[in-house]
Amino acid sequence: MTDTDIEITADLVRDLLQEQHPDLAGLAIREVAGGWGNQMWRLGDELAVRMQRMDPTPDLQLKERRWLPVLAPRLPLPVPTPVRFGEPSERFPKHWTVMTWVPGEPLDHGSISRSAHAADTLAGFLRALHVEAPAEAPTATDRGAHPRNCTDGFENFLQAVATDDVTADVRAVWDDAVAAHAWAGPPVWVHGDLHPANVVVSDGTLSGIVDFGDMFAGDPAWDLAAAWVLLPAGTASRFFDTYTHADEAAIRRARGLAAMKSLFLMLMGQNGDRGLPGGKPNWGPAGRAALDRVLKGV
Repeated sequence: MTDTDIEITADLVRDLLQEQHPDLAGLAIREVAGGWGNQMWRLGDELAVRMQRMDPTPDLQLKERRWLPVLAPRLPLPVPTPVRFGEPSERFPKHWTVMTWVPGEPLDHGSISRSAHAADTLAGFLRALHVEAPAEAPTATDRGAHPRNCTDGFENFLQAVATDDVTADVRAVWDDAVAAHAWAGPPVWVHGDLHPANVVVSDGTLSGIVDFGDMFAGDPAWDLAAAWVLLPAGTASRFFDTYTHADEAAIRRARGLAAMKSLFLMLMGQNGDRGLPGGKPNWGPAGRAALDRVLKGV
């Protein structure tokens, strides 16, 4: 049996807890829908168990273990914070982590009705996150580059999902991002993967940010793209006014990256409609709505 053949069940999670953290083994265990690289299990009311599943290495979990305890205390929204470490064993030869549970509903299954509040909340969160990172902070692997270095990925997404009526306009947004000046400041902390499944909402607004496995030190434009990817139509301008730290070039880069992220969401939705592994049918409409917001600008 290979690692990927191991079925992760509530009984397995409980057995692992009993072996390595027996004081937690009596808490209720409930599977959390979603997740690809990792599978989540709710543990009691305040904790969750993050089980490495499709991720080929433990690097993303180990990164969260190292840096989330550093970042969490100064962030204005709840984020998952590691509290116990599960190590590979004969029963489960991968890493797993017990983390704090961030209450709320993932945005890909919820909605934002308090647009202005959500824009201010996201701007405040990113202002707090986007501070100069230490020299030992992780660097980006498959993301974080200037848009000019991501054109192959953009073109692949565009050809896969864009319809003829918007292709030229989307490419114009991307070309403008490619032409924008690069980030000239020091590398700052960047979440790196802000999309509707990685934020939670409650009471009509953003209430938490999850999944920091892709965090890196670099260009904040990768997070600023969330002004279009996450927020309702008409709120990008308020977001940037509240954030205050983005110059024209950063906004241009962010808008292009938002176009690429929107196309990715549309592709994942298309894959879900076709029944392909990892596909998310509900991401398609979210991606198209985000792309429409991108095309309207700030």
